[in-house]
Amino acid sequence: MAYLFLAISIIGELIGTSMLKASEGFTKLYPTLLTIVAFVISFYFISLTLKTLPLNMTYAIWSGVGAVATALISVLIWKEKINTGSMVGIALIVVGVVVLNLFGAGHGEAKGSTETTSAIAQK
Repeated sequence: MAYLFLAISIIGELIGTSMLKASEGFTKLYPTLLTIVAFVISFYFISLTLKTLPLNMTYAIWSGVGAVATALISVLIWKEKINTGSMVGIALIVVGVVVLNLFGAGHGEAKGSTETTSAIAQK
């Protein structure tokens, strides 16, 4: 279920970012309102995701997929140009997300760290 919430959050971020572009600096009412609604949905669902998945992995996926998909949207919908440097950067983001998922949080985690984190969060 956490990955479904994460997917919804990413979709909200993509819509929010696209509407942010369409709002032209918050000068257009409907894109501005859609920006706000989409980001509220995005943050709500990422907060639900964080109840189950670790923060560093969740944020890496959220921001990585968001950055790659936003770059694609900017080219396909907004007709913006992309250069070689941008493509290399996007590829490195994808590699980083994969590495975090394979070797990052939750892999070889020491016993008791969850209890320590819970105790800190309750204070």
